[in-house]
Amino acid sequence: MASVESTLHRISLVVPVYRGESTLETLVKEILPLTQETRTPDGHRLIVNELLLVHDCGPDRSDLVIERLAAEHPFVRPVWLSRNYGQHAATLAGMASATGEWVVTLDEDGQQDPRDIGQMLDTALAGAFQLVYCQPTNPPPHGWLRNAASRTAKAITGKVLGNRAIGRFNSFRLLDGEIARTLAAYCGNGVYLDVGLFWITGRIGHCPLALRQEMDRPSGYTYWKLLGHFWNLIFTTGTRPLRLITLMGFSSVAFAVLIALYALFLKLMGDVPVQGWTSLLIVVAFFSGCILTALGVIAEYMAVTMGIVMGKPLYVVATKPTRAAPPG
Repeated sequence: MASVESTLHRISLVVPVYRGESTLETLVKEILPLTQETRTPDGHRLIVNELLLVHDCGPDRSDLVIERLAAEHPFVRPVWLSRNYGQHAATLAGMASATGEWVVTLDEDGQQDPRDIGQMLDTALAGAFQLVYCQPTNPPPHGWLRNAASRTAKAITGKVLGNRAIGRFNSFRLLDGEIARTLAAYCGNGVYLDVGLFWITGRIGHCPLALRQEMDRPSGYTYWKLLGHFWNLIFTTGTRPLRLITLMGFSSVAFAVLIALYALFLKLMGDVPVQGWTSLLIVVAFFSGCILTALGVIAEYMAVTMGIVMGKPLYVVATKPTRAAPPG
């Protein structure tokens, strides 16, 4: 087994660019020292061998800045999209072009410090993780309303989908390069990026890091866009939310049966008049339950079809073994 000192980990950085005209140059200057071999806090060797700037056709002149940076720095590789596709699609486009052993995704706005990549790599190697998310140790640099909405959405997602890890994702990620390229090949239109990552990763870790303030540009995410991301996350994760419909249908049918038995018992065993609305309640509850059950079954079939359409793989073959967690 190779020692820590003899293994040089090559990292590709993927940055989706929408409005980076005023921030990209500063970001590249921060990344520049990492393009020479350096050490992580635990002593692992790493080097950033490429920076993929994916131009997502924003409203500013980020294209001119990307062209200039690519001319000045050999490690900067532009990826030009034909139109605006959104952050997740742009990130996947960068992953498809990445060549490194590891791929790191980060935003253009300067919140995430590239110098923290070493800590994320240490976390991945120590825990044999295929995917490591930044876990912010300080509140996000947004207003209290947006932060509260974000926490609520992630809590709902984790509860409804039965997966706590899916509510702890972040755009600052380090993942195995092979997984990144495989996902870019499989992931279909409309799939939430982190849902696609959960499809093919078995070991996910989190690295506590402090976020910084955004540079001199406002966030590109409005509340409507964030709501759209939330719904996209719910709809592409799986069939668990749909099963609530079937459960409601079964519950309604069971309620109708119980009411009918109770009314029949009162009628036969006691001198208790049974009102006419009782039969109406039983009929409505029973047939409503049948309708909900049928809708739940149809929704399950549609969910299976959506999984096929979105390109969810049945299996993924890797070229290296998936390591188990170290003892302890």
